Amino acid sequence: MNETALILMDVQKGFDDSCLGERNNPNAEDNIIKLLSKWRERNFPIIHIKHCSLDPNSPFRPNQPGNDFKEGSKPLKDEKIFTKTVNSAFIGTALERYLHSQNLLSLVFVGFTTDHCVSTSVRMAANLGFEVIVISDATVAFERESHDKNHYSAEEIHNIHLTSLNGEFCKVKNTTEMLNLNTKLGKNL
Repeated sequence: MNETALILMDVQKGFDDSCLGERNNPNAEDNIIKLLSKWRERNFPIIHIKHCSLDPNSPFRPNQPGNDFKEGSKPLKDEKIFTKTVNSAFIGTALERYLHSQNLLSLVFVGFTTDHCVSTSVRMAANLGFEVIVISDATVAFERESHDKNHYSAEEIHNIHLTSLNGEFCKVKNTTEMLNLNTKLGKNL
């Protein structure tokens, strides 16, 4: 059977740092927990991705409080964890090999951030042949300033990146749509 894996991307305390600026989706963590609970209830595969920064000033460095998983989304002992040092969950990890070994060809992504690690990993997953869904209200972006000093809100950044991904690299759904799917969460999501 081709089950669908829930991939929790960098759901870590470091994203609570005020230096990152304003974010969108204030209920993203609640939605992540809802989806995580549904996957656990159905005993479907769950994969946690953890960013372990090599930057000495990053809150995501190992052994720093920001590196820890957020409350409510901490992995259980039987849930797989992959650590990464770059944006893609597929670079420098055994994620792709693991997914193939478990016949996990359908992936649902949630987490942080829409424009960085989520987008990079989703693009790679699609290019590697996986079927991908991104949950719009269970992913988060932060406000940004462009190279020419224009300010973009977190919601603008989020929507631009989801628009770029949708139809080309994934399907974009919201938490309610995902929870209401009346399937085995397998092929042809």
